[in-house]
Amino acid sequence: MPESQTQPVTETQRPDPDPLPKPEGELAETKPLAETPHPHPGPLPKAEGKPLQRDRRKERQGKVLASKMAKTIVVEVERRFAHPRYKKVVAAYAKFYAHDEKGEAQAGDKVLIQETRPLSKLKRWRLIRVLERAVHTPPAAA
Repeated sequence: MPESQTQPVTETQRPDPDPLPKPEGELAETKPLAETPHPHPGPLPKAEGKPLQRDRRKERQGKVLASKMAKTIVVEVERRFAHPRYKKVVAAYAKFYAHDEKGEAQAGDKVLIQETRPLSKLKRWRLIRVLERAVHTPPAAA
């Protein structure tokens, strides 16, 4: 057959694009994605009469640094961990802007905050409760 005439390549004649050996066992029997059933086709299953939670929101304890903004507090959260190389316990601090609807938290209070949907450019947390009130001393008269 001359080279100018080519026959169409059928599925069986194509070279294997993956020259690696095929896996054995469970991995060898994989189905295409279209045939794989969705893990949760309907509502979530119930456990002992209660629906399962999809995701649990993160909670953090911290100290209020500032409460001067309207309905917003700044919370400092301490995180202690062992240094990867030197194994010394180090403390790292993170600042979170949290929503305080009632304006109940004051600077110095120990609070519990919970992750929530974005409320503004920086606020992704909300105040759950004040755990411990700071002792606020009135300013001394001069």
